[in-house]
Amino acid sequence: MTADSAPRFETDWLTLPDLVEVLGEPLGRVRRLFDEQQLIGSRRDGALKVPAAFIVDGRPLASLRGTVFVLHDAGFSDDEAIEWLLTEEDSIGTAPIEALLAGRKSEVRRVAQALG
Repeated sequence: MTADSAPRFETDWLTLPDLVEVLGEPLGRVRRLFDEQQLIGSRRDGALKVPAAFIVDGRPLASLRGTVFVLHDAGFSDDEAIEWLLTEEDSIGTAPIEALLAGRKSEVRRVAQALG
C-alpha cells in the first residue's frame, strides 16, 4: 500500500490565528511552540497550518515533541513528519497520531526510530 492509498487520519487544520484562540496564548508564545518543536506545521494554501489533532485540551499533545525529535533524527522534514503521523502505519495498526492520542508513545517512537 502506498502512502497515497493508505487511510489518512481525518483532522481539521489550524492557522496561527486559530492556534492563538485555541491555546489562549499570544502569537509570540505560539511561535515559540514551533521553535521548541512542541508543534510542527505545514504550508497549506499559503498559510502555516497545524493538524487540530496535535492539540489536546487546549495544549500541544505532550508526546508530540519527542516523537518529532525522533522523526527529525530519521531525516524527516516537518511536512514528511506530519504526513507520517496522519497516515495509517501497518506496524502500529493505525495512524501514529491516533496511537499517540491513545497513550502509545513508546510504540510510535520505536517504529519511527526504525525509519531512520
